[in-house]
Amino acid sequence: MRKLLLLVWMILMSLGAVAQKMSEKSLKNGYISNLIKRMTLEEKAGQLWQVAGSFATGPDGNNLGSLKAIAEGKVGSVLNVSGVKNIRKYQEAAMQSRLKIPLIFGMDVIHGFRTGFPIPLAEASSFDQQEIQKGARWTGTEAAASGLNWTFAPMVDVGWDARWGRVMEGAGEDPFYGSQVAVARVKGLQGDDLASTNTIMACVKHFAGYGAPIAGKDYNSVDMSMGHFANFYMPPYKAAAEAGAATFMSAFNDFNNIPSTANNFLLRSLLKEKWNFNGFIVSDWGSVGELINHRVAGNKKEAANIAIMAGLDMEMVSNCYIENLVDLVKEKKVSINVVDDAVRRILNKKYELGLFEDPFRYCDENREKEFVESAKSREVARSLSERSIVLLKKQENILPFSKNLKSVALIGPLAKSKKDMCGAWSTANVNNVITLYDAMKNRGVQVNYAQGYDLESNQIVNYDSTLLAIEKSDVVVVAIGERASESGEMRSKTDISIALQQQELVSKLVKTGKPVVVLLMCGRPVIFNEVRDKASNILLTWWLGSEAGPAICNVLWGDYNPSGKLPMTFPRNMGQIPINYQYKSTGRPYPGDWSAKYIDSPVEPAYPFGYGLSYTTFKYSNLKVISDNLNKGTHAKISVDVTNTGQYDGEEVVQLYIRDEVASVTRPIKELKGFQKINLKKGNTQTVVFDITDNQLGFYDNNINYIVEKGDFTVMVGGDSENLSMKKFNLK
Repeated sequence: MRKLLLLVWMILMSLGAVAQKMSEKSLKNGYISNLIKRMTLEEKAGQLWQVAGSFATGPDGNNLGSLKAIAEGKVGSVLNVSGVKNIRKYQEAAMQSRLKIPLIFGMDVIHGFRTGFPIPLAEASSFDQQEIQKGARWTGTEAAASGLNWTFAPMVDVGWDARWGRVMEGAGEDPFYGSQVAVARVKGLQGDDLASTNTIMACVKHFAGYGAPIAGKDYNSVDMSMGHFANFYMPPYKAAAEAGAATFMSAFNDFNNIPSTANNFLLRSLLKEKWNFNGFIVSDWGSVGELINHRVAGNKKEAANIAIMAGLDMEMVSNCYIENLVDLVKEKKVSINVVDDAVRRILNKKYELGLFEDPFRYCDENREKEFVESAKSREVARSLSERSIVLLKKQENILPFSKNLKSVALIGPLAKSKKDMCGAWSTANVNNVITLYDAMKNRGVQVNYAQGYDLESNQIVNYDSTLLAIEKSDVVVVAIGERASESGEMRSKTDISIALQQQELVSKLVKTGKPVVVLLMCGRPVIFNEVRDKASNILLTWWLGSEAGPAICNVLWGDYNPSGKLPMTFPRNMGQIPINYQYKSTGRPYPGDWSAKYIDSPVEPAYPFGYGLSYTTFKYSNLKVISDNLNKGTHAKISVDVTNTGQYDGEEVVQLYIRDEVASVTRPIKELKGFQKINLKKGNTQTVVFDITDNQLGFYDNNINYIVEKGDFTVMVGGDSENLSMKKFNLK
């Protein structure tokens, strides 16, 4: 009887929760519908306009948020304003408007807010979704505490071309892994409740295909088949939408010969209708006006017409909507229903953010003081920074450093550059960045610093001083790479090689006979063949943000055993670009005499996708395909034993790849379809198991239909995309 009563109580509680959700939804819909009925056409157009505030970026910084326009109800959102006092000023102006509709405040908070986190590509090297989600949560916490409620992140564009500077903002080259990272970042930023004062709206960008610009030039055209898009570029966007992303951003590029900002297929048919996306879509900076440059619109009025009809809800910065939508509706070129749908989507998010209940809910100066650059935020940043470091090469018995090490020759200005440690697209407080030089000093080690090379010219300078520093030291640590200004938006390159003089300096240091450790600081895959050949120990440290110095030191001294893996293939020369591990066999597959290869270079990259060493070693054995006692929907289980065969405890990213041996369309030779990060004590073995379902075996056809075909498959498991054990199984 007691069990029956408990069951009845649980059912009633469940029905109550459902009823409450339905009631909340009905309340929101009723409130928004009533508000839209009361709005004038001019006020509706205003909700679709986002203006830049006092800190403007982009090609046109003159479009500043007018307090007068806001007070007249002609603005829906403001970007590039932060700080509780500043935001309160703008929101107070909105409260002077006739209907008192609150503003949304957005900013490009890409990798940390005032506490700088590793650049997104570096974070992706962690292959640790929990850490990535935690980093996004603390990024959102800081930003929300400063008054913001919207970030233009995550960037989920898949990138195969390291010449494109914006690869630093994404998760690399793989659509499966990129989808996992996209979900982690959306969930981290948004949490379970947008109205919570420690969450902000995510904005998935750039929709769509922005990561495939021809020749790697930012803002360039994109040309790909629908099947290629569906299988290699679309998955992270779809995963982010399914994870509940509040907003999407259209891309600068064209897609299938139509600019993304005016692309009905992308914005309306695919995103809003097929994927049932109920948030709103914002343009990228000025991209509605740029439809004129694309030559698909003759003027601003035409640009506004085709963008709103395609499903673009909010216009960022350019003035096409605010100047022309009213007339377009009156002239019956744009249906009022189209405008109302866009307005409803934006107002819904304002409601979910809790702004109608309290327009100043994010304007708490005490909360701002408590959370912005808090000790907890820096702790999370340091942990994520440690996990972002990739050990590329380890020879001799140098790493990790002994705790008894007394002196280090620290060479290279990047080791002391606070600004460059922040990386591109950073909003971090530069003054509070702890550099490698600072962190080494804090450890109590004697640091003999020498400049080594000039940061502007990259020329070797004052080499005598460098030699003197080396003579007084037990080991040499040299920091080389890019500056923060060399990667990111509008930072495309024709040559991604590390400067020749920097590489020559490393060769000179190696010749001194002292143990040398090279730290590679950059925002993208780079080419460094001379260093790769001459140096015996190389750590890829990317740009790690506020806690860069402590994180690098913790890895150098073995307080943290490096576990990062490459999320992008590193080419050995420029001629290999674009390069990725998911190439297809072709009719004349490599290797072979008459095959897809070069006559002046190996086909193989410098470092493959998924590559990364540890201070310990791991052995893979006993790979099995299990077909008995399976759960519904599982076609097989793949198990493998992983043993820590080295002298240190460590983490390993166990990677599962699958090849469809015969398919109705051409397929890659291998695709990442699963990974698990495990922590193994030295000498221990762990059995890792992967479930094989339709998600691992299927693909999209050329009409974007997901299909699973029966037949033979090869499963591959290992520590990177090249060193793999293989087994076959048949799907009947």
